Amino acid sequence: MAAKNSHNSYYTSQVKNIALYLNSRSELQDSVLEQAIIFFEECELIQQKLNSFEQQKTTLVADSTSTSFKRNAKKSKFGDKIDQVTIDKKNYEDELSTRKNKRHKNLVSLCFQIISLCEGDNFTETLRKSAQFLGTIQLTTPINGSKIAHNNEQHKGMYKAALCLRLLDELILTKQIDDDYINQFLKNIPISQYRNFCKIDKEAYQVFIEQVKLPIVMAALIQDIGNYHPEAQKILTGECGKLDCFRVLDVEERTELLKINYKETNTYLEEGLGVLTYSGNSREERDEFNRLEKAKITFVKRLLKGAINPKKGIGNLLKVPQIYTSIILSTKNNYNYKFLPNVYKVLNKTAQNGACQQVVVDSLYKITGMFPQGYGVIYVPKAMDNTDLDFYEYAIVSQFYPDSPTEPKCRQATRNLTYISFGHDIIVKNNSNLFFPETKKLFSKVSKKRLLEILEKLVSNFEERVELDIIPRCWMPNDYFFHKNHQKLWTRQK
Repeated sequence: MAAKNSHNSYYTSQVKNIALYLNSRSELQDSVLEQAIIFFEECELIQQKLNSFEQQKTTLVADSTSTSFKRNAKKSKFGDKIDQVTIDKKNYEDELSTRKNKRHKNLVSLCFQIISLCEGDNFTETLRKSAQFLGTIQLTTPINGSKIAHNNEQHKGMYKAALCLRLLDELILTKQIDDDYINQFLKNIPISQYRNFCKIDKEAYQVFIEQVKLPIVMAALIQDIGNYHPEAQKILTGECGKLDCFRVLDVEERTELLKINYKETNTYLEEGLGVLTYSGNSREERDEFNRLEKAKITFVKRLLKGAINPKKGIGNLLKVPQIYTSIILSTKNNYNYKFLPNVYKVLNKTAQNGACQQVVVDSLYKITGMFPQGYGVIYVPKAMDNTDLDFYEYAIVSQFYPDSPTEPKCRQATRNLTYISFGHDIIVKNNSNLFFPETKKLFSKVSKKRLLEILEKLVSNFEERVELDIIPRCWMPNDYFFHKNHQKLWTRQK
């Protein structure tokens, strides 16, 4: 299942592999999605088989009690049969428990892989790695063609998980989060020292990762797993399974789908994953292990429930990244790459309508800024006297926490109208960014002849694309990123 591709760097391959192990369909049926689908399909059969054991036992007991007391030998045979049914049922339950444990371990493994790719040895490195993770997803997900919705759907969970991790940090740092469960793992760390948590107390930080960050990632990954329950699929694809699952649903369909998704996601969490099984010989360790595991699952359930109507609660930690991700990785037919920076218009309106908390939206805006990671920005470079030059250059958003949310921190992709593998980090000011109409209007003074010359240098199939805007507001860097040498956008600069 590994994504072996000579065009991918090792890091890009790691990100692609996570997407595969989360959502792929293969003969092995070992992805998180496939395991959930199998679970949903087998739920009814499993219950029928468990009921069958009980019915067999009940029948045998009834038969044994109705047989003459004198026929002790036959009674003994009845007893043996009852014991065998009990053993068979126990063996089947053990088998189910083993499968459940395997599913849980697989999911936890992927959660830790995501955390590993998003977290570093210090806060600065964590921000760099998380920006790389989100940017890589954006730059390897098609933005043209017929597979946009399908590919975006596959990447939503992991994208959302990374956003949740960074939003958690920001809410803690700004004292915007007050949750008893989370606070118990922060009690010995002053908020002012939170950025240095992993250095101050490595052991406590590891517990924080396992008990707080892991369940947050888990919640992000399985939040919509219930949509793959057969009843949900009937709504999405119709009775015959031929409808477009990404079509716009009417109000009744959407309401019913949301109910099924929430119910069956919780079913999968409780019965399909459950609590991990302790392996060891210490009763004290086992009791503590079980306590912590149950607490984690309870926390995941709270996140999932809170995300439905978060108000001022912990559900905002999942809800706000969910909305953001649903726009950046949209599965709708009206998906338009160049309008992705308008994501906060939707989020702010959602907050105004009370569907999420404005302070959490503002916190995410502070982290990401207006332009998502991996977005292709076009800017007008300045001359030595700070006047605009008569051409534009390409850059890619590559860092969090811009000084101004509308002025992204980027990595250059071109220099003097030539693609480069390793550009400088720059801040694209509003008055240089062609995304903004005011800047575009000023740049329109450049002659059409010159604009066509620029376009011809930057666009590979120019003759086929002469109908493009000669003053584009953004560029699509996926083809650029396809080359391994161009996947160094987050390499530290000296």
